[in-house]
Amino acid sequence: MGRWIVVVDDEVMSLTNAKNMLGEEDMRVSCLRSGGELLKFMEKNTPDLVLLDILMPGMDGFMTFHALRELEDRMGKAHIPVIFLTGENDSAVEQKGLEIGASDFIHKPFNKEIVVRRIENTITNQKTIETLTEEATFDGLTGFLNKARGTERVAKLCGRKSGALMVLDLDNFKLVNDLFGHDMGDKVLKGFSDIIRRNTRETDTISRIGGDEFLAFYEDMTDESAVGSLTLRLNSQLAAEAADLMGEKHGIPIGISIGVAMVPQQGRDYDSLFAMADGALYQVKQNGKHGYRIGLSAADAEEQGNEDAEERLERILRIAEERNQGRGALLLGSDAFTLIYRFLMRFYKRYGGRASLILFTLSAAEEPDNLKFLEASAEFADLTQKSLRMSDIIMQNGTDSFFVLLTERTKAEAREAIDRILEAWKAEGEKQLSIRYTFKTIEFGEQR
Repeated sequence: MGRWIVVVDDEVMSLTNAKNMLGEEDMRVSCLRSGGELLKFMEKNTPDLVLLDILMPGMDGFMTFHALRELEDRMGKAHIPVIFLTGENDSAVEQKGLEIGASDFIHKPFNKEIVVRRIENTITNQKTIETLTEEATFDGLTGFLNKARGTERVAKLCGRKSGALMVLDLDNFKLVNDLFGHDMGDKVLKGFSDIIRRNTRETDTISRIGGDEFLAFYEDMTDESAVGSLTLRLNSQLAAEAADLMGEKHGIPIGISIGVAMVPQQGRDYDSLFAMADGALYQVKQNGKHGYRIGLSAADAEEQGNEDAEERLERILRIAEERNQGRGALLLGSDAFTLIYRFLMRFYKRYGGRASLILFTLSAAEEPDNLKFLEASAEFADLTQKSLRMSDIIMQNGTDSFFVLLTERTKAEAREAIDRILEAWKAEGEKQLSIRYTFKTIEFGEQR
């Protein structure tokens, strides 16, 4: 069975019997004669289970048990299961042992079948508990702490340590899932997780708190230049990893944006610090991405709080216009497109209006080169966006198709828009990909 069992008993005969009995079951047995010996032994060893006699001179079994748990907690080690040994049939003693955390009791003299079965049951139960605890603690994909455990640990660190609380978010990660599929998205997340590990120390804490969002506490990182250096390293290494996974010409501007709050310079309350870092991350996202920003100072926050209603409205509107600035149609991901599409359909049904829906499909006469296909797909997206009005909406559906919603267009106007896109595509020069399309126009009468 290969189990490693430690037997602690001041009686030599009991140790000898236990060693012989368990050795016959292919168990490794270490024999110790006092609680003090056990504590020294456990500083450097991690057995599967401890059989601990209760009645020992000096430090009895109960005292030894408490000291063992204190040692394990101090060293950050998992609790080894303990089964108490007793030569007495005293239910009060057994109850006390179970109340303080013992896994089981075994009575002397030993019955081999009972001893082996209880040892196996206890170790199996312990492994099950450890597995369940790990599943409740760690994110399965990245191996980092999950949101609940990560938040709990970082909150404690903010209360007693100095460092940088960071909220990290992958830039344009959704395009990886949309264009290359969710399996590739998982590979990119795993690759990024390995990059973070290479750039952290044992004292740092990392947690995955969302799909592509991470929470980190870098202990003793109190200099902004260190934050800047870390941001550069993460972005550089992520770009290289993405190229290895998706090819040099994958075309996705993937990177990492980081919002930061400095502890304790900006406080120790976790909720306030997280809000500060999250707000800073949002600002990075609005201003080019692939960078970092330290959260607002108290003075800046006070100044922002003194904005009048009109100034606040203007600031919110500027932030909301992060993407798709300039001329051309609105290019959205599937989630945002679906929300807007549903809203428009409800609006038209209530107040009247029309919309034209177009599906463009790209295809190649021969088996296409994947990178060239992606490049051509990106070119078509850019061309289509520029050929349409700012009130029109585009959604890329995979690598080979685009769904377009033209607002307030008649059937004839929709055909004109299609012709304009196809002419522009043809004017770009020789293309290996051909474009097919289908469309329909929906009209709603005004409801009164």
